[in-house]
Amino acid sequence: MQTRFGIIKKLFFWYAVLIAAFYGTISVYYLSIQKILTLSDDIVNKNYRISSSAKAMIDSLISMEENEKRYSILKNPEYRGYFESSRQEFEDHLAEILRLLMGTKEVVPWEELFRSYAAQRQQMSLTFSAGEIPEDLWIPERMIDGWIQRISTVLATNEREVELAMRDLHEKGNLARRWGMVGVAVSLLCGVLGMMFLAGSMSRPLRELRRGIRNLARDGSSEPIRILSEDEFGELAFAFNEMLNRLKEEERMRADFISMLSHEIRNPLTTIRESVNLIEQGTMGTVNDKQRRFLGIARQEAERISGLLKNLLQLSKLEAGHPAVNPRELRPAGLVERCVQRFAPAAEAKSIGIRMDIQPDLPTLIGDPELLEQVLLNLIANAVKFSPPGSEVVVAVNCGSGREQVVFAVTDNGPGIPKSEQSFVFQKYYRASSFQHKIDGTGLGLHIAKHIVESHGGTVWLESREGSGSTFGFTLPLSTKECRDEKIEQT
Repeated sequence: MQTRFGIIKKLFFWYAVLIAAFYGTISVYYLSIQKILTLSDDIVNKNYRISSSAKAMIDSLISMEENEKRYSILKNPEYRGYFESSRQEFEDHLAEILRLLMGTKEVVPWEELFRSYAAQRQQMSLTFSAGEIPEDLWIPERMIDGWIQRISTVLATNEREVELAMRDLHEKGNLARRWGMVGVAVSLLCGVLGMMFLAGSMSRPLRELRRGIRNLARDGSSEPIRILSEDEFGELAFAFNEMLNRLKEEERMRADFISMLSHEIRNPLTTIRESVNLIEQGTMGTVNDKQRRFLGIARQEAERISGLLKNLLQLSKLEAGHPAVNPRELRPAGLVERCVQRFAPAAEAKSIGIRMDIQPDLPTLIGDPELLEQVLLNLIANAVKFSPPGSEVVVAVNCGSGREQVVFAVTDNGPGIPKSEQSFVFQKYYRASSFQHKIDGTGLGLHIAKHIVESHGGTVWLESREGSGSTFGFTLPLSTKECRDEKIEQT
């Protein structure tokens, strides 16, 4: 499988998205700040200075008018100096305004004022001879008043422009703030969406892989998992499916080999058993006690091998999905009683008691008595095998909480099973690590029991705590008719 869009690429992609959102926000915010700074610079460096100069020009014109009158009345040369000083200030402020507004349409009224002032100055000379007294004022009073009115009008217009500029500045500030908040929100949204996307793209294939591994660990087999992405997790899922296919193929080959070997060994083993029986019965001649003892050992070992082959053949049929189930009506209490009676001598030999805990008035089951008896015998045998002498094994059967199933349970006082190994108990060939070299067994009994119970529509289960014994059980459903009858009786 070839990776098209790996995890590193995804991370870099969302990192680029976040960087783009962040720098986009910074760019918009920067442009807004630049506009605000330009507008504020116009207000401070142009409108404010024009307003200050215009007010100073009005003050200069008023001063010029007053000093002309004083000079005209008092003939004091000092007032002439004041007049000249005010006139110079007027000209300086007018020149500054013309410089500030040069090249703009706002300069028109100021240029008209300048032309009017220049024309009046050319008309009247301010150069006086020594001792001469001017007969007329340098600038007529009506003209000064007209200039003051004109300047006042332009000043009012400038102040309105300042007010409008301040409003525009306020709006641009709010706009910059809104765009900043939008940018931050977009960045956060991109971050959250990216995190959710990356987390989802990682967690979904991991959940699928975890499900496949748990099924494989619990049941010993699993269906191929879905490949949900084309990144490294997709490669991992693809590798898991390949491993699963190889395991299934190896399992099939091993099952075919065991089945073939069992069939090949069964015939010569039957011949050996019959031969041993004939010799032991004296058909071939007199058998002494020593020979009889060894023949008995050989017969027991042959029966043991025969039982093992029987289990292997039965397991092959169960795993192939073709269990030979012959369902009939049976009583759960009778099934338990038969199994306990069959195993009572072996339990007494180890000084272990077997107690039955049977709920009265149990409904009948539909199932194969021989197969279900094999399951229950296997659970009882394991409980007796692992229980210490002098202890007790309890075999219980009762209805479930909804009275739609029957629950069988076998409880022992053995060493228990570690929690880390409980998920492997019903797997094929499994044996507890602490008893592998102490107690004989093939590890097939519980696996076969699981297949038999599941072929009846039931489930097997285990409750155990290390050092406190174990409870193995299985649950079988009632038939539809019996479930209905039981509910009617409860009503």
